Amino acid sequence: MEHSLFEQLLLILVGAVIATTLFRRLKMPPILAYIAVGVVIGPYALQKADPHEMELMSELGVVFLLFMLGLEFSLPRMIAMRRLVFGLGALQVAMTAVALILISLALGIDINSAIVIAGALALSSTAVVTRELLRLNQLSAPHGQISFGILLFQDLAAVFFLIIVPVLGSNGGEINSDELFMSLLQGAGLLLVLLVLGRTVLPALFKEIARSRSDELFVLMALVTALAAAWITHAAGLSMALGGFLAGMMLGESHYKHQLEADIRPFRDVLLGLFFVTVGMQLNLDTLITNWHWILICALSLMLLKAAIIALVVGRVNRDGHNALRSALCLAQGGEFGFALLALGLGHGVISSELNAIITATIILSMVITPLLIAFNGNIASFLLREKLPETASVSEPSIEELNEASEHLDGHVIICGFGRVGQIVARFLRPLDIPYIAIDSDPFRTHEAAQAGEPMFYGDARRGDILKAIGAERARLLILTVPDHGESMAALKQIKRNCPDLPVLVRTQDDSKLELYQNAGATEVVPEALEGSLMLVSHILTLLEIPEEDIRSRIDAVRAERYQLLHGFLHGKRSKKVTESGDPNELRHPVTLTEDCYASGRTLESLALKARVVALKRGDIELGSPPGEEVLQSGDIVILTGEPSQVEAAEERLFSG
Repeated sequence: MEHSLFEQLLLILVGAVIATTLFRRLKMPPILAYIAVGVVIGPYALQKADPHEMELMSELGVVFLLFMLGLEFSLPRMIAMRRLVFGLGALQVAMTAVALILISLALGIDINSAIVIAGALALSSTAVVTRELLRLNQLSAPHGQISFGILLFQDLAAVFFLIIVPVLGSNGGEINSDELFMSLLQGAGLLLVLLVLGRTVLPALFKEIARSRSDELFVLMALVTALAAAWITHAAGLSMALGGFLAGMMLGESHYKHQLEADIRPFRDVLLGLFFVTVGMQLNLDTLITNWHWILICALSLMLLKAAIIALVVGRVNRDGHNALRSALCLAQGGEFGFALLALGLGHGVISSELNAIITATIILSMVITPLLIAFNGNIASFLLREKLPETASVSEPSIEELNEASEHLDGHVIICGFGRVGQIVARFLRPLDIPYIAIDSDPFRTHEAAQAGEPMFYGDARRGDILKAIGAERARLLILTVPDHGESMAALKQIKRNCPDLPVLVRTQDDSKLELYQNAGATEVVPEALEGSLMLVSHILTLLEIPEEDIRSRIDAVRAERYQLLHGFLHGKRSKKVTESGDPNELRHPVTLTEDCYASGRTLESLALKARVVALKRGDIELGSPPGEEVLQSGDIVILTGEPSQVEAAEERLFSG
C-alpha cells in the first residue's frame, strides 16, 4: 500500500467521526462504527490502510480496554456477591465454554481454535449490558444483580483465557499441559505481586502526585502504571492485555479510581477505536458475503445456547424462572473481550483469518441485537413464561368484576394512578387520615408486592375507560396521576376527562415544560416536581435567614399563582443541557445588552413583538420585573430574555437587527 502512516491515521479518524455520528443517531454502539470503518478502508475493500502498520496502537488499545475493565472490577463486591459470582458465574462460563468446544470439535475445528472460540463467545459484553441496565434503571433489580454477578466472574475468567492463548500458539498446535500449568502459575504469581503493589506502593505514589495538584503528572502516572504492567506480563511471556487488566485491578480499590477513569478515557477511546478499526480491517468481505447464512445461524445459535444455559443455571439455583430468563436475555451476546481474544489468537496463529472473520461477525450481530433484548427483557420473559408459571397469575390483570367488587364500598375516595415512589408517598399520607383510596399500576411486579403488603392495589391501565369505571371513578373525590411518561400520562388524562369530566385530576410532572398542555387537556392542578423542589429549598433558605413565615408563604403562593413564571428559564453554563431527557428544547434565560446603534433602542417592547418573553429589564441600578409593553428601550439597557433556544436567538437578532 502506498499510503503513509499519517495519511492512514487521518483517513481512519475522519471515517470514525462520520461513522460514529451516524451510528449514534441510529442508537447503535460506537464499537460497530469503528469496525465498519475498518471494513471499508481495509485490505479487503478500498485498500486504503494496512492493519499491520496499526498493530502496536491497536494492541495498546486492548491494554487500555482491559485496564478500564480492571478498574471496574471490584474485589469487595465480588466477595459480597460470591454466591452469584462463584456459583452462577462459574457454572455459566464452564458450561458455555464446554458446550462451545464440543460444538466446534463436532464441526471439524481443531482443539486450539475451539478453545479460543469458546473463550471469545462464552463471555458477554460488560460495556453494553451495564450501560443498558443503567439506562433502564434495572441494574439494582434482581435480574440486574444476577447479570452483574455473572459478568464479574466473566471478567475473572478473562484472565485465564489471556494466559492460555499464548501457550496454545507456542507449541505448533499441541497443548503442553506442563507449560500450561506453569503459565497459569506464573499468571497467578504476577496477579499476587501486582495486587500487593497496588495495595502498598501505588497508593503512596498517587497520594504524593495528588498533593502536587498537577493534572499532567497524574495522567502520566496512570499511563505509566497501565503500560508498565503490560510490559511486565509481556516480558513474562504472557499477553500485554493481561497486564492492563491486572493494572486496573490494582487501582480499582484506590481512592483515585474515578479520577483515573476520567484521565485515561481520552487515550483509551482513541486507541481502542484504532483497535476496533483493525478488527474491521481483518474481516474479509468475500468470506462474510459467502458465509452470511453461517454467520446468521452462528449468531442466533450462540444467543439461544447462552440464554438456555444461563436460564437453566439461574433457574435451578435461584428457583426464579422469570428473573432467570431476564438475566439470560441480558447476557446472551458475545462481548468486546471476544474481539481482544480473537485478535490475540490470530496474532499467535491459533485461529485462521477466515474463522476469525466469521466469529467476529457473529459477535457483532449478537451485540446489535442486545439493546433490543435488554429493553424488552421483561415483556419477553412474561410472554414466554405465561403458560408455564402459575405464580404469574398473581400479577395478571384482574377482571372487571373483581375491580367492581373491590371498589363497590368506596365513595368519595381517591384514585392513585401509578404506584411508584410518588404514588406510595401519597398513600402513606392518606392512610393515617382515614381517607379511602384505591391504586392501579401497569407494573405487574410492583402490583404484586403492594398487594402482598396489604395495599388496595390492582394491575391496570388508566388509559382504559372500563377500568376507570370499575374502580369507581364516577364516585371518586379526586384522581392523582403520577405516571412519569408524558405520552402515557396525557393519554390517561384525556381518557379520564372523557369518562368523568367533573372529576378533579392532579397531574405530577417532572418539570413545567408541558404544563399548558396538561391544563388544556383538563388537569385541575399540575405539580412540576423539579420546580416544587426548588420552592421547598427556597422556603427552607428563607426560614434560616429569619424571614417571617407569612412573608415566605405569600411569596411561594405568588409563584404558584403565576404558574411558576419566576422559575422559567435559567442562565446556561458550558455544560448545560440544551434539551430535556425527552428531547424537547430546554428553556434558557439570556441577558442582552443593547448598544447605541441597535434596532431596539428608542422602540417599545410591544412594537418589537419578540418571540421570547422579557422577564426583566435592568437600567443602571434599577431593575424592572416583567416590564410593560409600552416601556421604551434605551442604549445600555440589559434585556433578560426567557424561552426556548431558537426563540431567544430570534429575539436577540430582532433587538439588534430588526
